[in-house]
Amino acid sequence: MGSVLCLMLVTLLGLALATLLRDTSGAITLGLGILYIVPVLANTLASSTWQHRLERWAPMPAGLSIQATKNLERLAIGPWPGLGVLAAYAAGLLAAGAVLLRARDA
Repeated sequence: MGSVLCLMLVTLLGLALATLLRDTSGAITLGLGILYIVPVLANTLASSTWQHRLERWAPMPAGLSIQATKNLERLAIGPWPGLGVLAAYAAGLLAAGAVLLRARDA
C-alpha cells in the first residue's frame, strides 16, 4: 500500500510540474532532476551531515523509505514521515500550480 501511495504522489508531483511549466519536456526534465539527481548528488558530498539532511528532505529517498521493512533505524527518515515529505512536495507544487493556472487562464 505504501508503494502505491508513493507512486500516486510522484504522479501528482509530475502533474503539478506540468501545470506550472506548461511544457512537457521541461516538466519531465525538472521532475527527473528533483526526484533522481538530488539523491545522486547527495551521495557525492563529503560531509555526512549534509548527506543525511538531503536524504531526509529530498522527495524521492524520503518517499521510498516507505518500502523498508527491516533495519528501520538505519534509514535517514522513518517510512511514514518520509512519505509525508513526498506528500508535502506534491501538495505544495499542486497548490502553486493551481494558483498559477487560475492567474493565467482567468
